[in-house]
Amino acid sequence: MLIVNQMVKYQSRSLNRTFAALADPTRRRILAHLAQGDRRVTDLARPHDMSLPAVSKHLRVLEKAGLLRRRRYGRVHEMRLDAKPLKQAAQWVEEYRKFWEGSLDRLAAYLEKTNKAAGEKGNT
Repeated sequence: MLIVNQMVKYQSRSLNRTFAALADPTRRRILAHLAQGDRRVTDLARPHDMSLPAVSKHLRVLEKAGLLRRRRYGRVHEMRLDAKPLKQAAQWVEEYRKFWEGSLDRLAAYLEKTNKAAGEKGNT
């Protein structure tokens, strides 16, 4: 039981970091650039109207969430997308999608049943 609780806490922390990182539009744009291939920090900063230190702060948030990996070649820092946390977040969302679809299907069936019953009462 302890192992399961620790695992749930780890997954919860990981999901929290992932969703917090994805909450910012600048970070989502950075991830979109990285989805096209590895990029140097300066290349990632170029399309954004902010300083290099500000972009670096965004990159650190993405790194802490496990969404990217940094490689250093001397003074050059190259970033690479790591999609594993995105996959875990998508799986979490998928579970809730299944739940809500099931709930909506049950609601639709109930409404259909009650509408049919109301229609039959009106015909009598």
